[in-house]
Amino acid sequence: MRLPVLKSGCRYQACCGKLICNGCFFANAIRDENKHKQLCAFCRTPAPKSDEEKLEKLYKRVEAGDKEAIFNLGSYYFRSGGFAQDYAKALELLHQAGELGHAAAYDNIGYAYNHGEGVDVDKKKAVYYRELAAMMGDEMARFNLGLMEKKAGNMDRAIKHYMIAARSGSNDSLINIRCLFKDGHVTKEDYTSALQAYQEYLGEIKSVQRDEAATYKEDFKYY
Repeated sequence: MRLPVLKSGCRYQACCGKLICNGCFFANAIRDENKHKQLCAFCRTPAPKSDEEKLEKLYKRVEAGDKEAIFNLGSYYFRSGGFAQDYAKALELLHQAGELGHAAAYDNIGYAYNHGEGVDVDKKKAVYYRELAAMMGDEMARFNLGLMEKKAGNMDRAIKHYMIAARSGSNDSLINIRCLFKDGHVTKEDYTSALQAYQEYLGEIKSVQRDEAATYKEDFKYY
């Protein structure tokens, strides 16, 4: 099945380098809890018992050239997620991940240039990197390009970006299309098309296990 586009809908497993949806993650955690053990839903490796062990596995994936691991490590340095914030190291890792085909890494670089985090503000470079990410299929980059075009007053270009992003699962883009429809910038046909495409996306990612994971009241911790 298609993975949810939101990072909150799936988790990266540093043991095998796989992205696993929360539905499989949750079902596996419940099953393994009943067996008094926790194993990776994909490779069945025992889960790390500490953050230190988890990071050790992540570093091994980085050394192996795993683009998702490199992206995650770059994000940690960028947001000081357990590390001393280091923009230079973060951007180096994000560039590396992007060159390996990680679209979101380029969107994050675009964010850095758009907001001047770790680099001087450069709107042209922000658009350049976000366009790279969008062409690689990153729906968040499409949404961000739509925001930038809307802010610049280029409504037609903004709507095109929002339409593509909504078809790829961006709820924020659908919300913006609805607002533009109310303001008279989007036709009823285009809004209807975007809504139908987004609903098709929801159908593609829906499963009983994912619904159970989303409604589970306790915060299950599983690496």
